[in-house]
Amino acid sequence: MILNIEDRVVFEDNHLLILNKLPGEIVQGDKTGDEPLVETLKRFLKTKHNKPGNVFLGLTHRLDRPTSGLVIFAKTSKALTRCTIMFSEKKIKKSYLAVVKQKPKSQLGTLENYLLKNEKLNKSFVVDKDRKGAKLANLTYKFINSSDNYQLLEIDLKTGRHHQIRAQLSKIGCPIKGDLKYGFNRPNKDGSIHLHAFKIEFEHPVSKEQIKLTAVPAHKDPIWNYFINSGMNAS
Repeated sequence: MILNIEDRVVFEDNHLLILNKLPGEIVQGDKTGDEPLVETLKRFLKTKHNKPGNVFLGLTHRLDRPTSGLVIFAKTSKALTRCTIMFSEKKIKKSYLAVVKQKPKSQLGTLENYLLKNEKLNKSFVVDKDRKGAKLANLTYKFINSSDNYQLLEIDLKTGRHHQIRAQLSKIGCPIKGDLKYGFNRPNKDGSIHLHAFKIEFEHPVSKEQIKLTAVPAHKDPIWNYFINSGMNAS
């Protein structure tokens, strides 16, 4: 599997860089003090393009540390501003793959809940809609494939709430493999969870070209490898 930065760049032009993130990488700085991808990629771009001075790179959205998959970075302020607006207007479609132990009751489903984020615990809880601070969370899922012990689901986000997929799947009894915070019974050895942002579709903020990108997990993992080799069949 591909681990170095250059081979995980899925798309790059003058305005955007889209990377296939590994679990464990952080997209922006946090209290751990670990180097975020924003800084790693600035160094990468400075070397690759032999740029003098500082390199501009803006983060357009987030992806949880234990999650893998596609992340969009903006190489120009114009692209950053426009992508931020596009995300707020839900004009960028993101799809995920999730590995769960329990198969959902229905092969296709829509989940609609109200979520409340607890800052201290860094966790979102499903609450009643009249709870102060609660925000509507909506997603659709479909069953894709099974192994002997696990199920593969495709998730399409309709809203972009904190830990939305993790909280909503847990609520229906399908916590993501490795996700102790949301009810899975044991962690993954590398601290990851089996949630991967595998597809992004949007109109390029500057060129207006239609962009549709997919990427399978780039890290070595027997369960992901099983599903990749046996057919994810995600649309």
